[in-house]
Amino acid sequence: MDRYLSGPQLARLVEIDPGTRPYYRALADRVRALILDGRIPVRARVPAERHLAEALGVSRTTVTAAYDRLREQGYLDSRQGAGSWTALPDAGALGTENPWVGAGDDGLLPMHSAAPPAASALAAAIAHAGEHYLRHTLGTGYDPVGVAPLREAIAARYTARGLATRPEQILVTTGAQQAIHLLVTALLAPGDPVLVESPTYPHVLDTARARGTRIVPVGIPSGGWHLDLLTSAMRQSAARLAYLIPDFQNPTGHLMDDATRAGLVGAARRCGTTLVVDETWSELAIDEVPPAAPLAAFDTDGRVISVGSASKLWWGGLRIGWIRTTAAMVRRLAVLRAAMDIASPLFEQLVVARLFEDIEETRAERRRGLGASRQALVAALRERVPEWDFAVPKGGGSLWVRLESPSAGALAEAAACHGVRLAPGTWFGVDGTLESRLRLPFTQPPQVVVQAVERIAEARARGPYGARPPEPLTPVL
Repeated sequence: MDRYLSGPQLARLVEIDPGTRPYYRALADRVRALILDGRIPVRARVPAERHLAEALGVSRTTVTAAYDRLREQGYLDSRQGAGSWTALPDAGALGTENPWVGAGDDGLLPMHSAAPPAASALAAAIAHAGEHYLRHTLGTGYDPVGVAPLREAIAARYTARGLATRPEQILVTTGAQQAIHLLVTALLAPGDPVLVESPTYPHVLDTARARGTRIVPVGIPSGGWHLDLLTSAMRQSAARLAYLIPDFQNPTGHLMDDATRAGLVGAARRCGTTLVVDETWSELAIDEVPPAAPLAAFDTDGRVISVGSASKLWWGGLRIGWIRTTAAMVRRLAVLRAAMDIASPLFEQLVVARLFEDIEETRAERRRGLGASRQALVAALRERVPEWDFAVPKGGGSLWVRLESPSAGALAEAAACHGVRLAPGTWFGVDGTLESRLRLPFTQPPQVVVQAVERIAEARARGPYGARPPEPLTPVL
């Protein structure tokens, strides 16, 4: 016989402050936490929307929105005319709720996203692209490898950084995420092992899971990469591909030194592993750091493939990325992308090509802005939450914070009730790990990060969920 929860029973379990906003999100998050904690069993029938709305004293629309959210996350199964039952999503998805879905309309401070605002050079670049746009309309508008001015600008930038590059070695993509997706699709088959750092960029894990690969995580110690750990993991797993972020690693902020870069490429050559190097943050040093050559500068046989993006240096809304690899691989990837979008938008490519002309001015602007926000965030944390531990990175966009207990999921739920959206460590780990970690970006203005810390401290002081729970719950994994 099915287990069943009545409206009053579920209302007593959720215990949400009536003033919480947005209420539907808090309701969904609370029910999800109760399921993961085991206090609501899986395959238990939940009350009809109307009955729960009556018990909570809210509108039926609010409960409908909460149930819809739970269905999207995989915590509720429904059959028309039969009702809804609690469920668990695929194990690989636990703790990895997509932080960008629905995140732009809830009014919360966006401390889940390490995305800076648009650079000041963007307006002039847009105007310049508009003036020169029409002459490009004489062709078809489809260029799978990217327009010549942008490929030339990207190649010139690599050459200036110490890695001689020809435009034929550049493929322009619709953001770095498409670049990564193309490479995973081209180079990996279902079941192939792929090595990733732990922690790492969450969408890489999503892409690897979607491809059906076997994810091999390698932990990054507090001082940075250990070459012997990377080497042994490549050798023991026979990884076909390794995804790494050597430049102000997301989320730790570590910067790989040249000796480790050279050793890593040599190890990959011996193990037959292709290295996909994400350089999204490479131009965003804040402090003076020793110049680091691109990882591909140590390559001798085309096994290092570099991925770049306009999103962090200039603006995420441009949705322009690129791949630097061999000319032969560029042609192969261009054929593969035809099934996706054929080519990246022409106008945005022209904007980014113009932005490259003043790249040093934008780097200096970012250095000032990110430096001020980093200083404000560090000071606020040390004043309001001195128990938390973190290292201050010399660049990038975030702090990788160690909490005093494995409670990042619970803290994120509490902070949402206080108007802040957070990125718990589980988003950046494999299979629910890193629950004692939190990524806090300093890409927002100083006043925003300080206000966010104030709200986080308030949420933390009120208990695991900021809404007087009847008893402490196990942290969400």
